[in-house]
Amino acid sequence: MIKIVPIASALLLSSLWAVPAIANDFPSCVVKLKITAQQEGLSKETIDNTLANVKYVSRVIELDKKQPEFSQTFDNYFSKRVTDWRVQQGRKLLKENKQLLEEIQETYGIPPQYLMAFWGLETNFGSYKGKMPVLDSLATLACDPRRSKYFTGELMKALKLKEKYDFDASQMVGSWAGAMGHTQFMPSAYTHYAVDGDGDGKADLWNSTADALTSAANFLNQLGWQRNERWGREVKLPEDFNYDHLGKAQSQSLIQWQKLGVMQSNGNALSTPDMNAALYLPAGHMGPAFFGYKNFDVIMRWNRSTFYAIAVGHLADRINGGVSLKVAPPKQDNLSRARVKTLQVKLNEKGFDVGKPDGVMGTNSKTGLRAYQRSVGLVADGFPSEATFTAIGIN
Repeated sequence: MIKIVPIASALLLSSLWAVPAIANDFPSCVVKLKITAQQEGLSKETIDNTLANVKYVSRVIELDKKQPEFSQTFDNYFSKRVTDWRVQQGRKLLKENKQLLEEIQETYGIPPQYLMAFWGLETNFGSYKGKMPVLDSLATLACDPRRSKYFTGELMKALKLKEKYDFDASQMVGSWAGAMGHTQFMPSAYTHYAVDGDGDGKADLWNSTADALTSAANFLNQLGWQRNERWGREVKLPEDFNYDHLGKAQSQSLIQWQKLGVMQSNGNALSTPDMNAALYLPAGHMGPAFFGYKNFDVIMRWNRSTFYAIAVGHLADRINGGVSLKVAPPKQDNLSRARVKTLQVKLNEKGFDVGKPDGVMGTNSKTGLRAYQRSVGLVADGFPSEATFTAIGIN
């Protein structure tokens, strides 16, 4: 799901944000949303035909507040997303849409295999675009105080899209959070980046493959996609690699990586164009290693997940005829957040500051963990391995 959030209008920063949270107060919240809609310039007809009929959906609030008990491992994530079926289907659809995709590449600079990969990961190539009424979902979230500003803004944009393109409310279905169409655009992304790719005068991301793929290309182009550059690649690390240079903050030139002994995954020497790369080890030093180039960062702006960006990039490579990973992700159990939180507490107690324990292995946690691992003679890859848990005293 796309995470880009445009700046809200000044009107939406008014006291109308103070909306009730509980279902019983939903009608009074809708009254305030109607006032906001009027201030946003929406017509009386649109307001009367939509906001007057929106429904509170308790399931949406449950999903929004649900914190997963476990953090998924790279193996479990990757194996469910980069599948042989998606590779074959992506190749099939790439051929079927060849002319359209070539035109899109000429205009926006996005190679076809990447659009197939995004399409495949977002909605299984359009086979599942979500079934929840978007306006109900957004109204429900707008009436919950946790993120009411953001979702009120998204609701207003969804209403404007309905008004602009005369969408039927029953057609506007998507995810529980309001993401829509083949490419799962939030209303703000739809507003700013959707393109009429088939020339019918309407950017319809539900029913037009041309609109959806053209819009995805426009979005990636606007995010800064580098023409004629790949997303990244799997690489091979030398046995004596010291793991001091992990993550985006430690990005360096390919020449520097070559001097450190990093090779292509097949063991050949790195080519060294004037490019920087960041090194990622999503499963620790026992798993595959990846370079991420500038286009990797662009993918991360679509979805801020390293796992997602690697999956998109590798699926694109496979659709384009590439081979499977040289190093398969090791089988690992999903980590409980409670166990990670205990690890963070232990690291803080030992003087390796990782910030407030929250059960999520973010940048600070990985940095602190690497320092601890180095201090006790473990491979300092910042990965919470069983050896690390044992060393720090966690069963």
